[in-house]
Amino acid sequence: MTSEDLAALYRGYIGCLNRQDWDNLDSFVHEDAHYNGKRIGLSGYRTMLESDFLAIPDLHFAIDFLVIEPPRVASRLLFSCTPVGELFGLPVNGRKVSFTENVFYEFEDARIRNVWSVIDKAAIAAQL
Repeated sequence: MTSEDLAALYRGYIGCLNRQDWDNLDSFVHEDAHYNGKRIGLSGYRTMLESDFLAIPDLHFAIDFLVIEPPRVASRLLFSCTPVGELFGLPVNGRKVSFTENVFYEFEDARIRNVWSVIDKAAIAAQL
């Protein structure tokens, strides 16, 4: 897979998340997906994302930048959202917050197999 192909695939994945198109998540995420070193599988990955959207109804993934080195993608994602309760253990409770996520993906068979994510929780805490 070329860098251009992988970038297009990743942008398709982000679009899938923003549409909450869970029926097509398997087009982008491997059935044996791992998140931060833990095997959660496709169903666990879907459950995690569905929970995120329940906690943050206006959640939107915005790509700030991408670095592609097949089979890996590094991305900085931007979020500006209004969580309904706690977010990462912080009492946001309906206040609008902005934060970033630095996330690394490893693809296998043209689908995400491994994800390593670091969310800037300190940025959220500073806004509260």
